[in-house]
Amino acid sequence: MLPWIGKTMKHIDHFIASKMAEKGIDLTRQQVILMKTLFHDGPLPQNNLAYLTDRDKTSLTRLLSTMEKKNLVARITSSEDKRVNLVHLTKNGEKVLNETTPILLEVIMHMQEGISEENQKTVINVMKKIQDNIGNHIDSCIHNK
Repeated sequence: MLPWIGKTMKHIDHFIASKMAEKGIDLTRQQVILMKTLFHDGPLPQNNLAYLTDRDKTSLTRLLSTMEKKNLVARITSSEDKRVNLVHLTKNGEKVLNETTPILLEVIMHMQEGISEENQKTVINVMKKIQDNIGNHIDSCIHNK
């Protein structure tokens, strides 16, 4: 089952990127996730953003550098703690994020086309079970140390 999940995620990433490109938007799924997180919860310390988006610090730093070049986010040193970078969604980032919403809704509708509500619920339940299994395994490994 795992190869199917991985292959499906690659197809989803490619599909989202191609739909964005059709509309002249140069964004990846990961960039959209980061922007949505900042929109709803930001500005955030870079470490918190890494945790919330499930990214390691190195890959987040690379992603943020790319997004800064596109003027989507800005890293600003905290006035309270000079060791902390707060990541802000820029005005341009908000504008681009708003432009992506209808595209993402179109992608979701297309991906769910021909899949019954019952089958959608089954997939969600299976994914939740996989997540639970992984979480339980991690918990047992932590407690057995």
